Amino acid sequence: MSKSARRNRARPGAASGGRWLTGLLSGSVTLAIIAGLIGAAGLGAYFAPGPATPKGGEGATVILRKGAGLAEIAGEMKRAGVIVNAPVFMGLAEISGSARKIKSGEYLVPSRASVSAILRKLRSGDIVHHHVTVPEGASARQVRDLLDHADVLTGETPDIEEGSILPETYDVLRGESRADVVKTMTEAMDRTMGQIWAKRQDGLPVHSPEEAIILASIVEKETGQEADRPRVAAVYINRLRIGMKLDADPTVIYGVTQGLPLGRGLKASELAADTPFNTYLHPGLPPTAIANPGRASLAAVLDPPHTTDLYFVADGKGGALFASRLEEHEKNVAHWRQIEKQRDTASAPPPSNHRGRR
Repeated sequence: MSKSARRNRARPGAASGGRWLTGLLSGSVTLAIIAGLIGAAGLGAYFAPGPATPKGGEGATVILRKGAGLAEIAGEMKRAGVIVNAPVFMGLAEISGSARKIKSGEYLVPSRASVSAILRKLRSGDIVHHHVTVPEGASARQVRDLLDHADVLTGETPDIEEGSILPETYDVLRGESRADVVKTMTEAMDRTMGQIWAKRQDGLPVHSPEEAIILASIVEKETGQEADRPRVAAVYINRLRIGMKLDADPTVIYGVTQGLPLGRGLKASELAADTPFNTYLHPGLPPTAIANPGRASLAAVLDPPHTTDLYFVADGKGGALFASRLEEHEKNVAHWRQIEKQRDTASAPPPSNHRGRR
């Protein structure tokens, strides 16, 4: 091969190396421009307090979408009023090595936060956490309504099986799907139920975790005071053992409202209505849970105290009076009715003294 040919053959590689060198120089020029911008604004801009946000001490909320580039992120920061100069912010993010470490999500940026503090927050993913609280005894319909009205969540709320949700407070993120939140809640119930079921008493008339949840949901709705919960559970366990009907008002209410509050006392016609949930008519457990029971109710039905109680009625103080014999229970019921009568008399409007014209 001639020298000329060898020179011609080497040119493509040389051109490639030239492009690489040009790119390197171009990058250096970019960094120089960035450094110049920073220098113009003063290196102190990295640590200097930022602008006061419109909400003052509460700061401003900034939402960074997944996949957002640095220019978009700087633009969102500028629009939120937490930075003054978007190009300087971008330059500082590049120079500090933060540009490719920023995490998406919802951020609360404090008023007058420095660029350094903002970038530290974005790098660490210090995003805003919201909370959804499911109260003990909430029904599936109530949980669904709660999730439907949680405006930080997205998507449709899936069907929720009664008794499948563990009542507690859950951390959720803006943009998280309602389906994922329901999955988290049901997994929490499965995990908790598994732990409590493994420690259950021997010889209980509750033969599966599903039955335990059904009974616990009744106990949850019947309990006026936490201290009474174990004895209420024992009453129903004792009734199941001897084949006695549960006679639980909350199950009748569920048959009427399907999980919504009744808002009044039961009518005689409702107590006599033949629904699958009427435990005055049908022995044993109802077909499903009537609410989502909490840990304490689940534990109470699987580790109840050993009593002979078969009855209980309100004591007028938020708790209950328990009895093992019907005669004793009837006395307690008479006592409760006397309290109700006194309350009705006290709340009745005074008689009018106006006689009118004759």
